[in-house]
Amino acid sequence: MEIQQLLQTYYSGLARKKGWESVLAEDFEFIGGNMLKSEPIIGKQSYIGVIDRFGKVFTDVRAKDTFISDQGAFVLANYDYVFPGGKKVNANVAELWKAKGGKLCSLRIFFDTESFNALLRG
Repeated sequence: MEIQQLLQTYYSGLARKKGWESVLAEDFEFIGGNMLKSEPIIGKQSYIGVIDRFGKVFTDVRAKDTFISDQGAFVLANYDYVFPGGKKVNANVAELWKAKGGKLCSLRIFFDTESFNALLRG
């Protein structure tokens, strides 16, 4: 499966909160949410745990812009969030993907962690 198809499956599944994990490699690597921690979370199941927690605050997601390269893809993902206390926010997250062997094998995300964490605290 080409990376464009992998990403379409991932984001449409993530928006529905089911089926997105089918395109992840078993040794999937994720870096994001803490600029002081550059070591990845390794493993498909570990990343599923991240999304299980994250899924409690987002209600929808869409790939706003996608740029494909030989090594992977950059996606500007747009999320609708509802934070504790009911605050609704729409925000972009820069997502850098790599694929190998017909599966998504890594994701590195970049976003405003300070504002996100403040909203989580209410």
